[in-house]
Amino acid sequence: MKHFKTRLAMAAALLLVSTAVASSAEPLKNIVLVHGAWADASGWQPVYQILARSGFNVTMVQEPETSFADDVAAVKRVLDLQDGPTLLVGHSYGGSIITESGVHPNVASLVYVAAHAPDVGENESALGKRVPSVLAMTAGAVKITPDQFTYLDQAEFLRLFAPDLPRERAEFMARAQVLAAATVFSTPLTAAAWKTKPSWGIVAADDKIINPDLERWYYDRAKSRMTEIAGASHAVYESHPGEVAAVIEEAARGTRDVGTARN
Repeated sequence: MKHFKTRLAMAAALLLVSTAVASSAEPLKNIVLVHGAWADASGWQPVYQILARSGFNVTMVQEPETSFADDVAAVKRVLDLQDGPTLLVGHSYGGSIITESGVHPNVASLVYVAAHAPDVGENESALGKRVPSVLAMTAGAVKITPDQFTYLDQAEFLRLFAPDLPRERAEFMARAQVLAAATVFSTPLTAAAWKTKPSWGIVAADDKIINPDLERWYYDRAKSRMTEIAGASHAVYESHPGEVAAVIEEAARGTRDVGTARN
């Protein structure tokens, strides 16, 4: 009887271990998508649809672009609502936001989509000047209002931001811009989540808003798993949604292998 109880206890222990292993093999189910400057969350719709069909719980953040602190707070507010480990994804200026907000305990890993990824004390404006983009070298492309909010000249938006989208869609985006406070680009970061959490990075090879070489440098420094999409503009999340969603799914399924701490 004693031996039977011992075997029963061992079987129960093995079952618990097997259950734990199976549980750890489950991919992340929660994904939060963060848009960049001069855009809103509607641009994520094609990626959202693919991820939702794959069974992920996907939430888009509508950050106000009124200040860097406001945008980080908007993301953290959504992260608070997640019911478990979450993959945090940022496009463009959204990369700075997820770098700061990604220290949130619900965040397990990060995906940068044609995005900035500054370190503590850095800001994307200064880094962008070191490796200037076509936008940075185009006089008059960035407009500014009397109260210091920025937007892209509509013609330049079509040429620089979304040249690989259908003209009608690009024109709509240009006219639906969310004006961004000028200060959001020059606010130094106080946290860098990529230092402690695994990350993936997508380079838009024909990006004219952020120099692709700067994207590569960011991802190399962060030791991100890098994917380059040839011919993609800054609007890569809309022009190549399948490829972007594939990287996000890879990150969701791969986070269990690398853990929540970066090696």
